[in-house]
Amino acid sequence: MVSERRSSLNSKRRKRKRLVRWILMPILLIFVAAAGYGAFLYTKAETVMEKSYKPIEREKTRPDVDPFEENISVLFIGVDDSETRKFEKGSRTDALMLATFNQNDKSIKLLSIPRDSYVSIPGRTNKTRINHAHAYGGVELTLETVEDLLDVPIDYYVKMNFNAFIDVIDALNGIEVNVPYNLVEQDSNDRAGAIRLTEGLQTLDGEEALALARTRHYDNDIERGKRQQEIIKAIISKAASAGSVTKYANVIEAVGDNMTTDLSFDEMKSFIEFATAGKNLNTETLTLAGSDLTLGGAYYYQLDEAALQETKLKLQTHLNLAGNDSSSIESTSINTNETASQDPSN
Repeated sequence: MVSERRSSLNSKRRKRKRLVRWILMPILLIFVAAAGYGAFLYTKAETVMEKSYKPIEREKTRPDVDPFEENISVLFIGVDDSETRKFEKGSRTDALMLATFNQNDKSIKLLSIPRDSYVSIPGRTNKTRINHAHAYGGVELTLETVEDLLDVPIDYYVKMNFNAFIDVIDALNGIEVNVPYNLVEQDSNDRAGAIRLTEGLQTLDGEEALALARTRHYDNDIERGKRQQEIIKAIISKAASAGSVTKYANVIEAVGDNMTTDLSFDEMKSFIEFATAGKNLNTETLTLAGSDLTLGGAYYYQLDEAALQETKLKLQTHLNLAGNDSSSIESTSINTNETASQDPSN
């Protein structure tokens, strides 16, 4: 019975669509394109990004932060709001990644936050999965929840859907990737077996690349991360050698149609130096350690408290906030007998 329950839980976890490292890519591509092709694409990027500019009503922890001069943080929110699912405002996040940018050493720290993380959500009585914050209160509550969890200010947000990933790759006429094994997966419309890939180096379209990036059936989370890294490298390589104003214009359109952010176009310019740092850019990927937790028959990811405190300190240090009173970070513990929030998505 124990093995059957674990198998069932693992099966449910494999079905969840989580994208992580690709989330930063659209902003970087926009400015690689704008820098490479001058006035036309720069103007186009400005026009498209103005359409994506969606500031939200919230009281920022640091309202006067200057992204050109100061270290900043951006929360990247990946949401599956496809026509098939029709989640609309009630959609849950499929990916959450916090990026902190240090101006002095041109470094980036990327923290992937598991969508099943068992956390407190402001205004809710019981703890639940962190991905429910968006369903309860959209971007604003998601930002507040992450700020409370990590004890760092979230200066900006970027929200995207799966179509951004697909459309960017299709705009580049595909990317060349080494597929590590034969693969059969569903597509972004949940059609079982729609994607079939064979092992070896080949050109993938957007749907195929998405299936390879998110599959959880063939290896483990570590290998999955490596696959996603290789896909991002392939995207950047293809974008850098696209050699066509039309292709870059299509990439910009693809990003703009599938993204909202409270970064203005002028503020986005602060990322150009990071995007053009190339091999000199120091990027560290962080994860949140934890363990499986089952409450009321539902699966959660219980964060390891000691590791969480260590991650908080790393982020605070990277943002030059480590001088704050770390004793204010309260330690929390999970009572496995606690009743979890009973959500329809459990």
